[in-house]
Amino acid sequence: MALRINDTIPDLTVTTDQGEISLHDWVGDSWAVIFSHPKDFTPVCTTEFGAVAQLADEWAKRNTKVLGVSVDGVEDHVKWKADIEKVAEAKAEFAIVADDGLDMAKAFDMLPSEYVLPDGRTPADSATVRSVFIIGPDKQVKLMMTYPMTVGRNFAEIIRALDGLQMSAKGVATPANWTVGQDVIVPPAVSTEDATAKFGEVTTVLPYLRTVKAPG
Repeated sequence: MALRINDTIPDLTVTTDQGEISLHDWVGDSWAVIFSHPKDFTPVCTTEFGAVAQLADEWAKRNTKVLGVSVDGVEDHVKWKADIEKVAEAKAEFAIVADDGLDMAKAFDMLPSEYVLPDGRTPADSATVRSVFIIGPDKQVKLMMTYPMTVGRNFAEIIRALDGLQMSAKGVATPANWTVGQDVIVPPAVSTEDATAKFGEVTTVLPYLRTVKAPG
């Protein structure tokens, strides 16, 4: 089944290096970032997991949980975390799903439902398991990004996008390159009168582009 923005994520029960979790229970009332990988002990992915570990305080500030996914087993995950922490010089306290059965990769539409990993497989055989999903407290997909194996993910952009999603949950939209503290956009469905009452002074740039100070 295809997974799209605003779809509810599958409520899978998955095995991780920290035990078994139910995805919906794990998300709870938080925001969540799920980031997937085609294989353990790969160079680009190791730097990415390290970047996530270094951002622990930033995730916490945003009431956001993070969950790694990799198409290998728990034993490999435990060994790989030692490498990740060495590279990052930070503790990798988040769990990593052991998706060696491809259940999560298929449920999240990263691999075809009929796909089987070949014997002696390489990361290229599961190359599309390189997606980031930002999930809201309502358990719905708010954003998806998929990267090739050769391009490391930009976690500053993932943080920025998370900030934008949390801001848009307050009834506004964000313009290109928006960062925290900048003005935001009034959705077209909201009248200027209502926007003024809710957000304060409205600046009309174009009839269909109106901005306000970001609500606190």
